Amino acid sequence: MRNIAPQEGLVERAYWLIRLRWIAVAGVVLTVLFVEKVVNVPLESFALYAIAVAIGLYNSAFFSYLNRIRKTNPPNPATIVNRVANVQISSDLLSLTALIHFSGGVENPFIFYFIFHVIIASILLTRRASYFQATFAVFLFISMVNLEYFNVLRHYSLKGFIDSSLYANSIYVSGISLVFISTLYLAVYMASSISVKLRQREKSLEEANLLLEEKDRIKSNYVLRVSHDIKEHLSTIQGCLDPVLQELTGELNSGQKDLIRRAVHRTGKLTFFVKALLEITRIKLSREIEMSRFSLRKTIDNTVNFVEAKAKDKDIAFNYNLDPGVDVIKGAQVYIEETIANLLANSVKYTPRGGKVDMEIRDRGDSVLIQVSDTGIGIPKVDIPNIFGEFYRAGNARALERDGTGLGLAIAKEVVERHNGKIWVESVEGKGSIFSILLPK
Repeated sequence: MRNIAPQEGLVERAYWLIRLRWIAVAGVVLTVLFVEKVVNVPLESFALYAIAVAIGLYNSAFFSYLNRIRKTNPPNPATIVNRVANVQISSDLLSLTALIHFSGGVENPFIFYFIFHVIIASILLTRRASYFQATFAVFLFISMVNLEYFNVLRHYSLKGFIDSSLYANSIYVSGISLVFISTLYLAVYMASSISVKLRQREKSLEEANLLLEEKDRIKSNYVLRVSHDIKEHLSTIQGCLDPVLQELTGELNSGQKDLIRRAVHRTGKLTFFVKALLEITRIKLSREIEMSRFSLRKTIDNTVNFVEAKAKDKDIAFNYNLDPGVDVIKGAQVYIEETIANLLANSVKYTPRGGKVDMEIRDRGDSVLIQVSDTGIGIPKVDIPNIFGEFYRAGNARALERDGTGLGLAIAKEVVERHNGKIWVESVEGKGSIFSILLPK
């Protein structure tokens, strides 16, 4: 799984706030229309629509600014994004206060929407900043309530909804203010406490993940060194056995020749296994695979040439179809060719004599879908979730052929995922399998 840098997470949360704001703008417009047209309560619609437009304008400005931050990648993006988030929430509180003022003031039941804003602040900001925003919300609310109470600001009544002048009732105003302030600070306390614990938990999980990655890297380095040494020793052994088998060192009787032949065969199998182990270890250790543009059409031709002879030897019908639009893609040609060739080789290996293997390569616009299907032994349902795991082999595959590394599909998965693609399998035991690879062009 890809690790998200802290600053990238902050930017994503800032974008989330922008998306919420677009919903809020639509909500304001629809609410005003509903209250005036359906409920028949007159509102200062011009002022409310003007505020909605203002919210939309500064939301667009914040969106453009965040895009610029993401593109330019300044030295301290986390600090900048935090400041932007603070300014956004403060702007929203001002806008909400204006909306409440022009639609009934303290008599408007939507006054408790302030709570949503301070909860969002508690999620996005530090605890200190959250309390600052809550205090700013209290200041705005109390200022509006008192300015309307003392007739410094005009009060816009909700005629037909609340007929009495509650804004001028000192007991009501005092009571609602007390409930409002206490609720606001309690909401900040609870939300920020949960948010702090979640951030601490997230940080500890990130540290644990980094530690596991480092341990995995050390293990892979160790496996790489050991496998490389084993490969060299095996090559030396094989180099010694070959001339003996060819009787260059003297004539062998039938028993001696049989033993040497079996030793050569086993050494070859072991060398193949070590090469596969080296391959997957190198892929896992390399942070990036070198990629370039290449012809997938020519790559497919190479893999077809590789498998056609094997299919013919087993009297297996092999067909493939390539969409005309499929040609040049970006990737590591060698790895992709090996992956496709491995899937085809597996299909031929596990398909009984007289069976059928097909390959379809389809153009999907921005991606290419490669499907290899066969009428082979299939994969037991219990084995499918683990089939792409390292050293894992399905039970019926082990029964059919004892020799096998269990690394081929694991390598294929690593290669495809390094290309930001997907690989999956659909299979029914005894009827065959379909392996699919989706690669971005």
